[in-house]
Amino acid sequence: MKHNHEFDPNLCPVRTILAKIGDKWSILLLHELKPGQQRFSELARALPDISQRMLTATLRKLERDGLISRHVTPSIPPRVDYKLTALGHSLLAPLDSLSAWAATHKAEIDTNRTTYDGQHASLSR
Repeated sequence: MKHNHEFDPNLCPVRTILAKIGDKWSILLLHELKPGQQRFSELARALPDISQRMLTATLRKLERDGLISRHVTPSIPPRVDYKLTALGHSLLAPLDSLSAWAATHKAEIDTNRTTYDGQHASLSR
C-alpha cells in the first residue's frame, strides 16, 4: 500500500476525468447532444452565453476524450455536425443524477451560502 507522500494525483482517475468534463460547458454540451446529432450553429444557439472560441475549444476537448464525434460534410460553408459516442452516452446517467441532485438541493445550498456570507461578512472587511 502506498503512503500519502507517494500518491501521484495525476494518476487518480477521478481527478483526471473530472478535470476534463467537470466544467459547465462540457456538461451543458453533453446534455445538448443527448437528443442526437447537432450542427455547430445549433449548439451555439442553444448556449447563447458561450463564446464561439470556448464552444470550439470545448467541442475539441470532448472529441479528444472520445465523448463526441465530429462529422464534416464538404459544402460551402462546410457543415459540421457533432454527436455523442457510446462513451458519451454512458456518461449521461451519472450527469443526469448530478443534475437532479443539484436541482433538488439548489435552494438549500443558496440559503446556506447566504447564511455563511452573513456570518462571515465582517471577516472580509
